[in-house]
Amino acid sequence: MSRLFVKKPLGQLLNEASESEKGLKRTLSANSLIALGIGAIIGAGLFSLTGLAAANNAGPAVTISFIIGAIGCAFAGLCYAEFASMIPIAGSAYTYSYATMGEFIAWIIGWDLVLEYALGAATVSISWSQYLVKFLHHYNIHLPAQLTSSPFETVTMLDGSVVHGWLNLPAVLIVVCLSMLLIKGTKESAFINGLLVALKVAVVLVFIAVGWGHINQANYDPYIPANTGEFGHFGWSGVFRGAAVVFFAFIGFDAVSTAAQEAKNPQRDMPRGILGSLLICTILYVLFAHVMTGLAHYTEFAGSAAPVAVAIEKTPYEWLKQAIIVAILAGYTSVILVMLMGQSRVFYSMSMDGLLPKSFATVHKKFRTPYKSNLLFMVFVSLFSAFVPVNIVGEMVSIGTLFAFVLVCVGVMVMRKSQPDVPRPFKTPLVPIVPILGIIICFALMASLPFDTWLRLAVWMALGVIIYFAYSKKNSVLGNKL
Repeated sequence: MSRLFVKKPLGQLLNEASESEKGLKRTLSANSLIALGIGAIIGAGLFSLTGLAAANNAGPAVTISFIIGAIGCAFAGLCYAEFASMIPIAGSAYTYSYATMGEFIAWIIGWDLVLEYALGAATVSISWSQYLVKFLHHYNIHLPAQLTSSPFETVTMLDGSVVHGWLNLPAVLIVVCLSMLLIKGTKESAFINGLLVALKVAVVLVFIAVGWGHINQANYDPYIPANTGEFGHFGWSGVFRGAAVVFFAFIGFDAVSTAAQEAKNPQRDMPRGILGSLLICTILYVLFAHVMTGLAHYTEFAGSAAPVAVAIEKTPYEWLKQAIIVAILAGYTSVILVMLMGQSRVFYSMSMDGLLPKSFATVHKKFRTPYKSNLLFMVFVSLFSAFVPVNIVGEMVSIGTLFAFVLVCVGVMVMRKSQPDVPRPFKTPLVPIVPILGIIICFALMASLPFDTWLRLAVWMALGVIIYFAYSKKNSVLGNKL
């Protein structure tokens, strides 16, 4: 049993973090890390899940949902920042869990992160394809329906005929292009991500500024609609359910921590990147949601694939609709980019530890990126994007993220107790109060999610346990040293 919970020595982690000719290349500044976080945070959550949570759960009080989610993230983010400054190595919560709670818990959280990033990237790529079709339609460019839908979907044409999809080609192409960019290098990927972030933040600010003058105060009455008698459907339970739904939007700073081994000055810049991106995006989220629910009544967002467009129609600025779609495409692109990057770095760390095949830890001789991990997930995510119909998986990604946050909060308390004298360039304040509050809020949000989401998580974790005992435990580098 002791081998299951063998911990990775902090000294060994720090040695792995030191730069070498064979290691990952340190190219990211604090500003690059903040942009990386904003790249992952501002995307599907802002442009799609805001309307969904308002229509089905919280009404105009979706702004409160975002604040609740941000508070939970802030507590977890402070814990992430301490770990990222102490252990500046790729792998995020997986690495932190390995150092504090042992190999088996680390495997569980690593397997959970595989689900979080891969499923999230595939789903966002499908949404990206849908918005690209909308954007091109405006210019009378019509892509064949068979090449923009999965084989399990049917599309009704303008003449009333119904066709079956073959594959979602645009979704595949965006995944392939971004995977190739990640293989080329982290610096180049960060530059492209910075451009995309600047574009979508500019459009979000324009939407807030332009829409503010057309808010109808009547749309805020009542601000928290009365509960329908079912948990999660309006009232305060709806506000908390809304917070759990939109939590998908806050995984950005988690992705920042996966890039710790590529930061120029991780001890200083990782806390800045994690907390800075969270603060900026929370402010933008609350303002955006306030304007959106002020322009249109929350009930009008029900069933809409593009709820932001519904809000824009309440203004005289038709041009803003195309600008928002451009921002959505940019937003989704950067989200896919950061998720694919985070996924490959977690796989890289797990492979270095022997828990996954060693080939995924191979670093490209020229680009110094984990290219085999990039190629693996390029294929896996592309297949999912091409042949699986889009559905609501935000809840699935949210529960995986929340689970990771809980373990990081626990890990900080364990590390403070077991290794109190280790240098901490950034220290989480008010330990154990802050980690405990983070655990409580994250568990409360997890409890707000539907039962079938828990069931899917349990099935995925059961598969992970089977793989661990069949392969990982036998090939563990650390375990075999015992």
